[in-house]
Order: sequence, then C-alpha cells, then structure tokens
Amino acid sequence: MRTPSGTLTPNGKFYEAAHAFKSGKHQPALVRVYEKIKDGIWTYNGVFRLVDAWEEEAGNRRVFKFRLEMTDLELPATTPGGLELEHNRMIPTTVKLEVYKRDKGQCVLCGSKDNLHFDHDYPYSKGGTSLSAENIRLLCVRHNLQKGAKIQ
Repeated sequence: MRTPSGTLTPNGKFYEAAHAFKSGKHQPALVRVYEKIKDGIWTYNGVFRLVDAWEEEAGNRRVFKFRLEMTDLELPATTPGGLELEHNRMIPTTVKLEVYKRDKGQCVLCGSKDNLHFDHDYPYSKGGTSLSAENIRLLCVRHNLQKGAKIQ
C-alpha cells in the first residue's frame, strides 16, 4: 500500500480512490486500461470506472484486486509535453488478437517481428473501420510510415 517512505504506491492510490467512491466521497475514478498481448505488445482497452478494491491472500503474499466497470467514455490522450491527441481510432482487443494471430505476429509485407503497428488497410481517415479484422493488418514501423494514409 505504501512505500518505505510512507507515500502511496500506485496500487495504494487505486485502493484509496475506490474506497473514496464506495464511501460516497467522490465519483468513481476513470482509468485507462491496457492489456498485455505478449511481451512488448500492449493494447488499449478503453476507459473504465474504478468502483471497488480489496486485498486477498495469494500463496504467501497479499495482492490487490480491483473492480472496474466498462464505460463508453474517452479521456483525451496526451503526449509527455501535455499536447492532447484524439483517441478515436481505437481497434478493439478482439480485433487486434484476431489480426495478430492471422498475420502470425509479423509484418505482412516483410515478415519483421519488431516495432509492429496495427494498420488500417483502408485508412481510418478515409472512412475505414477499426471494428473489422478484414480492414486491419500488421505492418512494421517502416512499412506503416511509408504507407501513411494511402490506399494500397
């Protein structure tokens, strides 16, 4: 819950925020949730409400557990400098998993397994969907940057 110096750990902050909501002191905290697909590959799952927290025994240690509720909300994404970015091209995790499996975890153009991007075959900016695996493919950073918003 706390570091040796007494400050709250990130789990401690989540725990206190959940209990502040449960006691009626605050609205539920909104948190961005990411899912690890495999080492080095994380996918954004959306914004959730933090509504409960507790501790449990797991073997010889205590672990935090959190209850989150799905929302349709979006929080503005920011760069380290504070510049807001639109986050409206979200590809659902189920689509990403399907694409990753179909494309065998590699760039469909060169076979690279490094610095992969999920690319819209028909660009989002031109009306392409993020909701169908048929419009998403894996490209390495080099091929994705070369393609840009072109239709190939």
